[in-house]
Amino acid sequence: MEQKFSLDKNQIRVLLLEGIHHSAVASFEKSGYTQIEYVSKALDDKELEMKIRDVHIIGIRSRTQLTAQVLSKAKKLISIGCYSIGTNQVDRQAAKMAGIPVFNAPFSNTRSVAELVIAEAIMLMREVPMKNAAAHRGEWIKSASQSYEIRDKNIGIVGYGHIGSQVSILAEAMGMNVYYYDIEKKLSLGKAVACDSLEELLEKSDIVTLHVPETELTINMISRPQISQMKKGTLLINASRGSVVDYDAVAVALRENHLAGAAADVFPEEPASNNEPFRSVLRDFDNVILTPHIGGSTREAQEKIGCEVTGKLIKYSDNGTTIGAVNFPQISLQPNENKQRFLHIHKNIPGLLRNVNFVFTGKGINIASEYLQTDADIGYVIIDTESNLSPAILTELKNIPHTLRARMLY
Repeated sequence: MEQKFSLDKNQIRVLLLEGIHHSAVASFEKSGYTQIEYVSKALDDKELEMKIRDVHIIGIRSRTQLTAQVLSKAKKLISIGCYSIGTNQVDRQAAKMAGIPVFNAPFSNTRSVAELVIAEAIMLMREVPMKNAAAHRGEWIKSASQSYEIRDKNIGIVGYGHIGSQVSILAEAMGMNVYYYDIEKKLSLGKAVACDSLEELLEKSDIVTLHVPETELTINMISRPQISQMKKGTLLINASRGSVVDYDAVAVALRENHLAGAAADVFPEEPASNNEPFRSVLRDFDNVILTPHIGGSTREAQEKIGCEVTGKLIKYSDNGTTIGAVNFPQISLQPNENKQRFLHIHKNIPGLLRNVNFVFTGKGINIASEYLQTDADIGYVIIDTESNLSPAILTELKNIPHTLRARMLY
């Protein structure tokens, strides 16, 4: 039968911010979504709060901050897409308790970041940043005295996840000795060697590269004590999160010549737009590569991210699938064109599912199938019924105590 959605796709409003790759727009349009607003920049808080009031799906990158305050204005919002690896720009708990799943792209830009890290390792080993800066000043420094190949050097990878493991593969292919440390036990790729502690990794490495998320455990995980454990002449690369490195301590180590160089792609505070000035204590050093958070900013990566995140948003909007959501119970389902489908998101309270079921069974309606997943905070249930109910039933579902959100898909 022809699917009839509680809200037609041409009425679902999509807002894409920060110049997300147009592959996202193409994916939405291909799936029948027509109300798509595309904005090439981030919005200030006031404008964002106004825009988000009437939006059903929002897509952002790293500059937009979806705080609890902003989300409190988003009464129609059903899902959030972070077109990035990280989701720190969203208050995930506030979104969850509003019944809004958050999706991201944990895989699509891993190669781009890994390639940048290897390129920076080579450039730093050859003192290219310092010699390049000197050449721009008219100085000619032709010397091999502090210029090295990366072959046979030890690279220490802190965080052996999607990106860290890609760095491992590329580094080994170029003849490097790979060591890694992760708080979780991971399968070593190739000849990579796991270290038992961060201290062990720091002592062994000629190059240290960081690939960890921002958590309470990782904030300033590389500061003066950790830098002092590194060998004199070590190179430090951070393409993860700006908060994981104490850059003041790095500046001291550079002045003392304990670190031979560094590369930073992320910073604790970053300009909100390309028109704002960039400030960092590392600007004073010629032997430091500074890049404006572009590790994943390649055309290939952004195109893949546009397709990956949009695909997840569409699946959730169309059939309720939450696979890939970072703050939600995981359910994966195909459309069921012969049944009506209802979604109910509620606080995880014992006995609440019985009340949800009674909305249907109390009317003599057969529940053809039911899928429930919970976490400590919420329950998410998908119900397929053999019925032809009007959207008015949503009022009953929403009036159940502790309901966060209810939808009828078709």
